[in-house]
Amino acid sequence: MAKSLKQLIAKLIPAEYWNQKYRIDEWLYTKVENRFVKELCAELTPGTAIDLAGGEGRNSMWLAKRGWTVENVDFSAVALKKFRRWVREESVHEPALAGRCLTTKADARGFKSKLAPADLGVIAYLQIDQYELAAAIGGLVGKLKPGATLVGVWHSLDNLAGGFGGPRDPNVLPSVDRIRAILSGLNVDIELLENREGQIQTKEGLKPSITLVLQARVRD
Repeated sequence: MAKSLKQLIAKLIPAEYWNQKYRIDEWLYTKVENRFVKELCAELTPGTAIDLAGGEGRNSMWLAKRGWTVENVDFSAVALKKFRRWVREESVHEPALAGRCLTTKADARGFKSKLAPADLGVIAYLQIDQYELAAAIGGLVGKLKPGATLVGVWHSLDNLAGGFGGPRDPNVLPSVDRIRAILSGLNVDIELLENREGQIQTKEGLKPSITLVLQARVRD
């Protein structure tokens, strides 16, 4: 399929586009939790968490295994089905997982949560237009408790010039300034907002990648 046609399909029917991407036997983004999510959430006391645009659930599973009750919200039915299958498989060895892993099929820009108000909101690699991202972040913050933590991870706009991997469209690549502007209208205090150096695997070996990382606290 031509690249331009793929882009058109992704814009017009994004859920089906992602269903097709996830409709493979292996995990599209592996079963390994994101290292920045792990770093920012490892010391938090387990409670309830919303993993927005959680896909196949690599971060949801990691949180659940640490004692969190997690709601994986995604608009891909295929991704959520794979996550539920994974939960069933893991529950054979850890039965409590089944009760700690929830799924909600919904668009990140507008969804109802089973766990709201939650103690933690995670939004990792939701690379969408900045106006839509603002709606998604605002909706997630509105479903968090006072004192809750918000964690965000994205391919950074700076990655276009200084790194490899991720989208090549600047409209879906947030910057520190863009995220700061979005959060300025929300009831949160920024604790960490910066670009981090990372690496991705390419055919030529490991290449540098620039990741934007956020940690914020919902005000009491």
